[in-house]
Amino acid sequence: MDLDAVAAIKGFAISVLQVFALVFAFALVILALYVVYLYLSDISQSKQAIRRNFPVLGRFRYQFEHLGEFFRQYFFALDREEMPFNRAQRSWVYRAAKNVDSTLAFGSTRPLNQPGDILFLNHPFPTLAKDAVPPSEVTLGEGVARKPYSTRAIFNISGMSFGALSVPAVTALSKGAAKAGIWLNTGEGGLSSHHLVGGCDIVFQIGTAKYGVRDPEGNLSDEKLRNIAAHEQVRMFELKLSQGAKPGKGGILPGIKVTPEIAQVRGIPVGEDSISPNGHPEIRNVDSLLDMINHIRDVSGKPAGLKCVIGSSDWLHELCEAILRRGAQSAPDFINIDSADGGSGAAPQSLMDYMGLPLNRSLPLVVDLITEYGLRDRIKIICAGKLLTPSMVAWALAMGADFINCGRGFMFALGCIQAMQCNKNTCPTGVTTHNPDLQQGLDPIDKAERVYHYARNLNYEVGTIAHSCGVPEPRQLRRTHVELINERGVPVPITSLAPEGRPSTVIGTDRTR
Repeated sequence: MDLDAVAAIKGFAISVLQVFALVFAFALVILALYVVYLYLSDISQSKQAIRRNFPVLGRFRYQFEHLGEFFRQYFFALDREEMPFNRAQRSWVYRAAKNVDSTLAFGSTRPLNQPGDILFLNHPFPTLAKDAVPPSEVTLGEGVARKPYSTRAIFNISGMSFGALSVPAVTALSKGAAKAGIWLNTGEGGLSSHHLVGGCDIVFQIGTAKYGVRDPEGNLSDEKLRNIAAHEQVRMFELKLSQGAKPGKGGILPGIKVTPEIAQVRGIPVGEDSISPNGHPEIRNVDSLLDMINHIRDVSGKPAGLKCVIGSSDWLHELCEAILRRGAQSAPDFINIDSADGGSGAAPQSLMDYMGLPLNRSLPLVVDLITEYGLRDRIKIICAGKLLTPSMVAWALAMGADFINCGRGFMFALGCIQAMQCNKNTCPTGVTTHNPDLQQGLDPIDKAERVYHYARNLNYEVGTIAHSCGVPEPRQLRRTHVELINERGVPVPITSLAPEGRPSTVIGTDRTR
């Protein structure tokens, strides 16, 4: 081959390489512009906190979630196996919060034969739409508190402290609760302006550290209690004895989350760990407990009750006997029963895994006990513990609860993805962090709408269950409407284990959907 031919071939090759280089450079420019476009669109949208906090990369989370629907059937089926909340539960909450279609196709993925699960008994003549009625109104503190509280709300927001939750999270909960007509429990961290901003009803929780109503020595301050009660939105006071995830252990807020504002609301130093005592020093028996509840009610003029995890039940008998001895007016206006599988931002694993009774045991136990003592009309029952889907709420109502509280369900409505980072100030969705860079991903206006839709859609489906059972409203559900799957995989009447108004044994609850 002569030199001219070689030169021609080299020239051609160089030309081809130059063309490829130009194409590659052009593609890189297009790719860069596309990434910039994705970045700008992600940080400007307010629907998905992950995309807003982690532009471009955050998109993979939603793509993988979508693709998982198609791949799981080939490799594994984890929709109902993940803990503490499985994919089926979270997906229902996400759909309800986004107000999108909640129907499913092809058939249930529940096995329908797992011991402890529940089934509702449909009636041959279900309640027609024209005969359905709103939930009946319940009054707390009637004839005892100067300002009793009446509400039709069934499903409310459980105690989650400002500090454990971020400013935009509390703001969204407050505004969403107001629109949904439900109450917001402050948790033990005190009352902030963010709780009040939406105009919703407030239940003020008094924890063992008396945050927000404490004097310099950490004792209850009547003056601060009156100031809190002066807010018209504050409807009730809840004295917290214990919490589901950590009975026998006080609240834990790492110092990194104790900002100046949180310190001011709680009345504690900035930047130091906020650890509550594991009990109220001035409450060491049922009489001192009743004294404190009556004192809170007398000073505030509003209903007062207690929150606890049920373990040993002897004290409940003592409590009821003391009430009968002192008079029904001395009783707490409500008892809020927290399940052993309740949530928390931070708790020792030994307590979280092994301490206290789950709600399927404690709820019927308390309902039957106060009924036995003739106090059922006087004391209202609130309960909490993984009750975030319609079947769980309907079960609790059938077992005798007047109200259901939920915390983590509303966290999912805010965008929580169960990242399990609540105690590290690194929550990627901005729900439980005080890092401003992460908080900016949570738009309180958009998330308030999701809180509202979640509460509304859940109440609607609880009503659907009630109507299918043949009753016109959810508070008319009874144990006769529910059966429990036994150890042989066969449904049996719950009333065979826990007749209405009589001491009960272990009662299962649906943990799937």
